[in-house]
Amino acid sequence: MGDPVKRRYDNSRRLAQVRATRLTVIDAAKRLFVENGYPATTLEAVAEAADVPLPTLYRLFKSKRALLTAVLDTSFGGDDKPIAFVDRPTVQAALSEPDPRRMLEAFATIATELLGRSSAIQLVLASAAQLDAEAADLLTEIRRQRHAGQSRIVTALVERGSLDPGLNATEARDVVYLLMSPDAYRILTVERGWKPETVQTWLTHILCRTLLAP
Repeated sequence: MGDPVKRRYDNSRRLAQVRATRLTVIDAAKRLFVENGYPATTLEAVAEAADVPLPTLYRLFKSKRALLTAVLDTSFGGDDKPIAFVDRPTVQAALSEPDPRRMLEAFATIATELLGRSSAIQLVLASAAQLDAEAADLLTEIRRQRHAGQSRIVTALVERGSLDPGLNATEARDVVYLLMSPDAYRILTVERGWKPETVQTWLTHILCRTLLAP
């Protein structure tokens, strides 16, 4: 009689459950951070809102800052996939677009969707940074990454010879950083009541008019 065949352990169901629990906690944390602010939201409150045992929450995120980082990451990307934003298909497709106007239109769409998901939690982070050193460090890093990422738009225009010659590349990068900021999006949508699709149309127009050669 031959040796019994060993079955290969399949942990896909367990991993799916862990992922689902993680997303539940992230959703609850985002809601509480936006409603109550970062300093006032405890991990105990998040665990209760998510209906998850506190030890499980700590096992998943280790700290409150790690949880905030996860909330920001999923808000930026729209999901919890471990893919850098620049490597996502929509961003790569936009960067590969040969027509500069279509490229800027694509990035206006990407930015509007991203800001729709994340502007509220970014405001929470900016407010928390005034009181919390860890939040301040995180805000600085996110702003650095945003400027670096958005600068790729200008680099692509320079490579195509499409950047307005009256605007140097450094100025252009800062203009994009301003126009695609969560502050600008919040002013237009929250304070002035613009619809996201109106912001998208305006952003496309202003990017083309400001950045492209006549």
